[in-house]
Amino acid sequence: MRVGEFELVDPVPEMNNTVAIGMLRPWVDVGRVGTLSLRKLEQYLGAKELGRLAKPGKFFDFTRYRPRMRITNGKRVFTKPNTIVHHAKDQYSGRDYIFIHIREPHNFGEEYTDSIVDLFNHCNVTEYCRVGGMYDSVPHTRPILVTGSMTDEQEGKAGSLLNPRRSTYQGPTSIINQVNEDLTERGVQNTTLMAHLPQYVQLDEDHLGASRLLEVLCAVYGFPADLAEKSKGDQQYKDIERAIDYGGEVGTLIKQLETYFDRVLSRSEGQEDSENLSEEDVEINLSSDVQDFLNEMGERFEDEGSDSSQRN
Repeated sequence: MRVGEFELVDPVPEMNNTVAIGMLRPWVDVGRVGTLSLRKLEQYLGAKELGRLAKPGKFFDFTRYRPRMRITNGKRVFTKPNTIVHHAKDQYSGRDYIFIHIREPHNFGEEYTDSIVDLFNHCNVTEYCRVGGMYDSVPHTRPILVTGSMTDEQEGKAGSLLNPRRSTYQGPTSIINQVNEDLTERGVQNTTLMAHLPQYVQLDEDHLGASRLLEVLCAVYGFPADLAEKSKGDQQYKDIERAIDYGGEVGTLIKQLETYFDRVLSRSEGQEDSENLSEEDVEINLSSDVQDFLNEMGERFEDEGSDSSQRN
């Protein structure tokens, strides 16, 4: 069955009051935290593929997102990068979920986003939650910060796991944000969750970041808390800790980031009003050396992200 640019399985399962949970790769999926989180939920719910783009080459440049050749059961299998959708029904709540692994398009962005909105409409989506990860000026020695914009009820369920913040970003962005704009016009609830990862640490798969996202998702949607298993992520960060020389420049960087985190970043949105901040807190600034270092790291990650998009 064709819905917009998506080819769906036949027959399409009947869905009502559906929650769509999505992630955007590669730019808002550092440490693959969005990918790992969705896969964990798909595995738990026994999700099955619902569909994928019929002609992914219309939207993706295959010199940037490379097709793959794999050997499966002794046979060569050729696969093309795609935006893939899975569906599952939570047997406990009776609610339908679709999980969409969105790739940033290179061409025909408006048709691409229109097709995603058409797909959501066909699946009777009433809520869309986009999850992901970004690098930030945070230390690895503090709990991974998860920020986002959710409903008051959801924020109450998440409690201290979530640091509610409305984005104040202005500047270049992804065409995928058009999906949120279109859904809002249709009265569909939009929510976001973002894990903030240490900019000076580069992990191909940040399992602790994924665990923190899953903690919030489990609290909000009523999934078992043990899905957010931490042991693998804890071990990754213990290995990072052992590798750091606190007597050098990196140690100085981390101490400044810890101070900044404790006095500024760990505050929720309601605590950030200047009247609630002490004069000492307001005057906190990272040193110019630290700022330069983080800027260099950011540029490097952007370059490497561009390279990795060619491999994915």
